[in-house]
Amino acid sequence: MAAVASLTFVCVRIIRVNATTVGFVYLVAVLIVATVGGLAEATIASLVAMLLFNYYFLPPVGTLTIADPQNWVALFAFLATSIVASYLSARARQRAREAVDRQHDMERLYALSRSILLTRPDQAVARQIAFEIAQVFEFDAVMLFDRNSGEIHRAGPEDLPGIEPRLREAATQGTLFRDDATGTVVTAVRLGGEPIGSLAVCGVWPSDTVLQGLANLAAIGLERARAQDAANRAEAARQSQELKSALLDAVAHEFKTPLTSMKAATSALLSDTVGQGPEQRELLTVVDEEIDHLNQLVTEAIQMARIEAGSIRLHRQAHAVGEMIAAVIGRMKTAAGEKIIHAQLEQGLPPVEVDRSLMELALRQLVDNALRYSAPKFPVWIGARRDGSTIVVSIRDRGPGIPSGEQSRIFEKFYRGSNARRTRGTGMGLAIGREIARAHGGDVRLERTGAEGSEFSLIIPLAESEVSP
Repeated sequence: MAAVASLTFVCVRIIRVNATTVGFVYLVAVLIVATVGGLAEATIASLVAMLLFNYYFLPPVGTLTIADPQNWVALFAFLATSIVASYLSARARQRAREAVDRQHDMERLYALSRSILLTRPDQAVARQIAFEIAQVFEFDAVMLFDRNSGEIHRAGPEDLPGIEPRLREAATQGTLFRDDATGTVVTAVRLGGEPIGSLAVCGVWPSDTVLQGLANLAAIGLERARAQDAANRAEAARQSQELKSALLDAVAHEFKTPLTSMKAATSALLSDTVGQGPEQRELLTVVDEEIDHLNQLVTEAIQMARIEAGSIRLHRQAHAVGEMIAAVIGRMKTAAGEKIIHAQLEQGLPPVEVDRSLMELALRQLVDNALRYSAPKFPVWIGARRDGSTIVVSIRDRGPGIPSGEQSRIFEKFYRGSNARRTRGTGMGLAIGREIARAHGGDVRLERTGAEGSEFSLIIPLAESEVSP
């Protein structure tokens, strides 16, 4: 109204113009008001402009009466034009605002779709979806019900108490629920027309299009997680089957050598060609050694199967590292043959809290690996020292070393490098040793390798009572 009044003052007091010019000026002013304001403001401006136009520019001037009937037609034509123009301008402005809102909604839906595609499979996907919806759309509260797992995942700064029955109803019957008092809406999450869950949001009320988009994206995210989970289970089953096949193949191949030796020895003992003296004792020694070898192969196979199944049970007790190393060296004398095992331990090593039988098995794997690859005239060296809150047991051989292209694979199950093909073994020793160490919170590492041999380290955590606070 101020704009119309200002134009009237200018046209009456400053610039003398005719009624037709004033009418066009008023019309432009009304259009500007409609563009800047809205339909209500433009309608009021039109009525005020009509009254001022009648009072100041239509004869008799100074009154709200009209002498010439043709001026009535002009006046109402002006009023109608002003109102229609105001309506059209306001409608165009509203559509522009709606277009901007739709664009904003599409941008947020796109951002949400990208976030759902980048969800981490190692965490609950439904919880991540609820969090992303709350963050992207700035809802006060979000609840996502996964019908498959029966879990309800919450996100947002607020909670929605008592909404769980609505969520379950929407997930089973596909219903839609709106609560105007709290600004809450609950909708079904569908996939292929079948509800697989439900979604509840509270805060800024989304449009039906946005709500449907949210439900569709949630459905895609949940189905993607299920497909990934099924693929992981299928891959695990495939790898398990491959592991069984490789294990049977490796064990069967390794069993043939001792069984052949044992068969030859027993056949000779049963024949009449072997005397009762040293020859018989030598053959019995062969049988005894090969039985130990078979027992070791079976132990490795059983431990690897337990590791793969995740069924390792640790019976931890405090043990001295020196005692375990001495026990391992004693049991490895037969396998060592003419090779010498030297041990050099740091004085005053504190005890470690381990499952002794498993830890000794891990040590035997590393020592056996060093014996197999070490040159005949060189000893295998074992050292132990304290390093912070761990004990580091080092096993060093004088073998040919490990080629650089194979170093990253030596801890893989059943992997045997080019240098290993000249020695017997299943390729499980290092893998078993590392898994046992990791089950204790430690590790097995390749420290160095080269033409002068290789060195492996077994890291064992100290008992909690030995760790300085």
